[in-house]
Amino acid sequence: MSIEDNLRALSEKVKVHSASMLTEEAVKTAIVLPFLRALGYDVFDPFEVIPEFTADAVGKKGEKVDYAIKLDGEIRILIECKPLTTVLDKRHLDQLFRYFTVTNAKFAILTNGKTFNFYTDLEETNKLDTRPFLIFDIGDLQSGTIAELKKFEKAAFDVSAILATAERLKYTSGVKREIAKLVDEPTEEFVKLVARNVYEGQMRAPVKEMLTGVVKAAFREVIMDAVKSRLSTALADAEDVSDVAEEAPQVEEEIVTTDEEREGFMIVKAIAREAISSKRVFMRDAKSYCAVLIDNNNRRPLARLHFNRSTKYLGLFDKDDEERVALDSLDQIYDHAERIRATAKKYLD
Repeated sequence: MSIEDNLRALSEKVKVHSASMLTEEAVKTAIVLPFLRALGYDVFDPFEVIPEFTADAVGKKGEKVDYAIKLDGEIRILIECKPLTTVLDKRHLDQLFRYFTVTNAKFAILTNGKTFNFYTDLEETNKLDTRPFLIFDIGDLQSGTIAELKKFEKAAFDVSAILATAERLKYTSGVKREIAKLVDEPTEEFVKLVARNVYEGQMRAPVKEMLTGVVKAAFREVIMDAVKSRLSTALADAEDVSDVAEEAPQVEEEIVTTDEEREGFMIVKAIAREAISSKRVFMRDAKSYCAVLIDNNNRRPLARLHFNRSTKYLGLFDKDDEERVALDSLDQIYDHAERIRATAKKYLD
């Protein structure tokens, strides 16, 4: 079975049998170990999946983390498990936080068997972030989540590849959670913000209550209208519209930054990080290509992503002129890491 099949089978198992997985030991045995096995790790090899892992954390001798994943002789992932009924928050990070600083681990997972929180050190090197970059419910797996989990598969594990999208994931997931909260329970500040241009009177208690209901309903309608619009557009595109296209007026093409361009930028940024501060790396999109620039300066090109065509190309600038190399996948950008870092070093001030 594929990783996706294994994860979806585990997802169904959790949905059906979660009532019998309430204790921490049940979470470890019935969920966490099958999850690691789905990712290709040998859960029966104590040198690869290390249970009750201990390290010399200052002042905490004998304290253990539930599991540590060792790859190529290095601890790379730490895992802390809690009972299914536990509401995960920052206070459960203490052990992971301490162990992250005294090992070579690059990622940490905190889970109650249902919710999985993935952490790294985006904000400060070798110091675990307090906010996860990836959160998902194993009982409600989305295709996008599975795509991210595939990067943690043993056979494909690549720290740089994961970090390339971790920052975007962290803030995207955070914003989505906040929007979801506002959809379900609009705050008073949000109601005032969206209603101030449509209601001119004083917002007394009855008015606030009325407007809160209106905002909640309107929010949901906006989402539904967007979904309907997407569906209508998709259906229209599937029809023969050649006659209409001939009569349509010419309009200026809008610049749209695609997910592939964003991911390509994050990969280049992650590679360049070893040679130059990531704060100096910027993305500037154009119609024909997406530029990766140092200091947001057109005269300091780091790379160009020519993704708006059937064959994708990566533009490199370690020589006098741009050299384009074809890409079969975004992962092939890593094949040119040395050339990207060489270009970055040219701009060190």
